[in-house]
Amino acid sequence: MKTFIAFSCALCLANNIVAGPNEAALRQAREVSAKVTQAEQGNPPATTPAHPAPAQTDPVLAATLRNIANLHTDFAALGNLADTNSADTQKQLLQNDLALAAQGTKPSSASVAKLADDLAKATTGKVKADATHQKLAQNLHAIFNSSHLSPSQQQMIFDDTRKLLQSSGVALENATNVVNDIQQIAAETK
Repeated sequence: MKTFIAFSCALCLANNIVAGPNEAALRQAREVSAKVTQAEQGNPPATTPAHPAPAQTDPVLAATLRNIANLHTDFAALGNLADTNSADTQKQLLQNDLALAAQGTKPSSASVAKLADDLAKATTGKVKADATHQKLAQNLHAIFNSSHLSPSQQQMIFDDTRKLLQSSGVALENATNVVNDIQQIAAETK
């Protein structure tokens, strides 16, 4: 009986050690996402956070959240533009933020430039797609760090990205180009 209790305690402790950092990261990502959504809807963010902030923020997590927020901002800016001819400056900002997304192995600059170009074509003038911009930014950041993903997780992101783009009014050809680009980036960052 003592062995069983000791084993159960060890298992629970191991589960908390493995799941703890991921849970904190997910909680913080959800909080940032909620604040961004509230700000977009014109609602001020809550004055008291649902969960107290940790005393020290992980710099990698902070960089991840900042990059996702920047990508979201880039998509929103592209969505508000009238046509792709006026998107050159914003496309360059998007390309810079995409290049910063990889925290490990970096994809080639040519692959990043092609993705930025295809994303600009897909999202320019798509104001109604604003609700999907946050999820798209999260998907792209994850793919740029694909060494942490299993092949099935990558496939889920590819499928989700295609669905997000198409539900936003992006033509199938443009959505397919973006997915092909992120598949290339996933292969380069593995």
